[in-house]
Amino acid sequence: MTFWTDKRVAVTGGKGFLGSVIVNKLEERNCKYISAIDHNNYELTNLQDIQRMYVEEKPDIVIHLAAVVGGIGANKLNPATFFYQNAIMGIQMLHEAYITGVEKFVALGTICAYPKLTPVPFKEQDLWNGYPEETNAPYGLAKKMMLVQSQAYREQYGFNSIFLLPVNLYGPGDNFNPESSHVIPALIKKCVDAKNEGKDKIVIWGTGKPTREFLYVEDAAESILLATEKYNKSEPVNLGAGFEISIKELLDLIVKLTGYVGKIVWDNSKPDGQPRRMLDISRANKEFGFDARTGFDKGLRETVKWYQSYQMAGFPKNNSF
Repeated sequence: MTFWTDKRVAVTGGKGFLGSVIVNKLEERNCKYISAIDHNNYELTNLQDIQRMYVEEKPDIVIHLAAVVGGIGANKLNPATFFYQNAIMGIQMLHEAYITGVEKFVALGTICAYPKLTPVPFKEQDLWNGYPEETNAPYGLAKKMMLVQSQAYREQYGFNSIFLLPVNLYGPGDNFNPESSHVIPALIKKCVDAKNEGKDKIVIWGTGKPTREFLYVEDAAESILLATEKYNKSEPVNLGAGFEISIKELLDLIVKLTGYVGKIVWDNSKPDGQPRRMLDISRANKEFGFDARTGFDKGLRETVKWYQSYQMAGFPKNNSF
């Protein structure tokens, strides 16, 4: 707990889904100087704003979560935007951290950085053995550039930067905007909204055959803080829960939890994305003692309950929250 007491910590994306949970956990760890960085006070694709942030906030530690993200549809529509904004943010954030003498930089990558046909479970040493799945390759490669930069700056300058690779996150407070959400919030929204509106069918992209792994947001936040406290090496580290579930099985669970009783239509003309995704999480356990604690059934139930409560409160259905 004393690790954080006198540290000044800047969390980019600190008011977002994952960032807000990390900020809460930092407060629980008695961190007194926390800067929740978002686009309302600093535009992190702009070098002058990044430099101003480092001057004004004076962080000892930077946890870089900020990213332009979305599901398969958003990635297909915005490949250039996703590449440029994520790459330029990461490159400038890390470089200026080195220039200003930051003690430690924690870079968040993505499971989308892995090659399309990586053997399951994905091991960190397989990260460069092929090209990522095409629908999200620009995003995955942009984030992976932070790994290259992190390792290069450690080798040449001795700069303490680490690179973490989380699977898709989920939980209360997730992004349910249909234009940019990932699969769990997208499916929950479809089922809850269809039930509330009396619709007799929902249309789901793809075949339902691909598998995915998901990490509850509270567990993800804990893993990132443990890595910040204890891990100081160049090798990337996977963050996950160590299981995989097909999209069809996932939808079956969500249908049961939401009480949706209508028809399900699979739109096979739409892409499935990567065939399988599941991480080898042994390095995280070995290096900083992380194991996910939240069972998937419990986490999914809490996420559905949160969205149902949000809708009942009368908030806009297409809002991104």
